Amino acid sequence: MFKVIKEDIKNVFLKDPAARSKWEVIFSYPGLHAVILHRVANKLWRKKFHFTARFVSHINRFITGIEIHPGATMGRRVFIDHGMGVVIGETAEIGNDVLIYKGVLLGGTTLEKKKRHPTVGDNAVLGSNAILLGAISIGKNARVAAASVVTHDVPDNATAIGVPARISLGHTIEEVKKLEHAKLPDPISEAMKFVLEEQKKLEQKMINRIKVLEEKLKSNK
Repeated sequence: MFKVIKEDIKNVFLKDPAARSKWEVIFSYPGLHAVILHRVANKLWRKKFHFTARFVSHINRFITGIEIHPGATMGRRVFIDHGMGVVIGETAEIGNDVLIYKGVLLGGTTLEKKKRHPTVGDNAVLGSNAILLGAISIGKNARVAAASVVTHDVPDNATAIGVPARISLGHTIEEVKKLEHAKLPDPISEAMKFVLEEQKKLEQKMINRIKVLEEKLKSNK
C-alpha cells in the first residue's frame, strides 16, 4: 500500500507541471487524496467491511469533491487532475497510468447487479467533463476529448470526440501521447478527407481504363 502511494505522489510530478514540491503535492492535491482514500476504501470493501468502506468513500467525497465507489478497481499511478465533480461507479475498472480531468463521469446504464460501468485501459486520458456510460471499454493509449459522451467501445490508440462521441483512428502511439488535450483531431473532417481520397483513386482508375479502351479501339481501326 505505501509503495503504491509513493508511486502516486511521484506520478503527480510527471502529470502536472504545476507541482513544485513534495509537501505541496501531499497536502494540496485533492486528486491525490481521493486516490489514496479510495485505495483504503477499496481494501475495506474487498474484506467485506462494506459499511466502513462506504463511509470512507463518503468522507473522501466530502473532503475532495470526488466520488469513487469503494467497489471500483484502480490501477497504479492513476492521477485525477483537480478532480472536482469526478464520479466513478461501483463496477468501473481503471488501468495503470490513467489521467482523469475534472468532472469526468464513469456511469452505469442499467439497474441490474452486474458489470455496468466502463473499463479504462492503461495510459488513457479522460478529458474534462467527459461522460462514459455503460460497460464499455476504453482502449490502451486512448483519448476521450473534453465534454464528449461515450456509449460505445473506444479502440486502442484512438480518440473519441463529440456528442455522441465519434472515433478518430489512424494515430501511432507516439502521436497519441503527444496529442495535446486542447488540439484533438476532427473525425468528421477525417472521414470526409478519406472519402475524397478514395474518390480520387476511383476516378484515376476509371481514367486509366478509358485510356486503355481508347488505345484498343485505335489499334482495331
